[in-house]
Amino acid sequence: MVKIKRIYEPVAETDGYRILVDRLWPRGIKKENAHIDKWLKDIAPSTALRKWFNHEPEKWQLFIAKYRTEIGSSPALQELYSDILKHQTVTLLFAAKDPQHNHALALLQTITEHPD
Repeated sequence: MVKIKRIYEPVAETDGYRILVDRLWPRGIKKENAHIDKWLKDIAPSTALRKWFNHEPEKWQLFIAKYRTEIGSSPALQELYSDILKHQTVTLLFAAKDPQHNHALALLQTITEHPD
């Protein structure tokens, strides 16, 4: 099972293996209090793509397409698939405020639709 969660939400036993999928460290979170098992920076959108998207909902569908292209042949995606196979539950952690338009959601959709 793979799920997503804001890093600012409380840690739960049901989170399983926790992977931070942001390129930048989340504001206000101390590393010693983050309770992450891995920080997979390279799975996050490039700085250029992140700035272009700017969390503007009208760009959402195009953002997903560009992001999928960006990570399609990424070793980080293969590393993530490997982590998913090793753990019963994986939680992808993100810092974005918008729960409906963020790269963790796009990543979850990509994993769900293309499990190989």
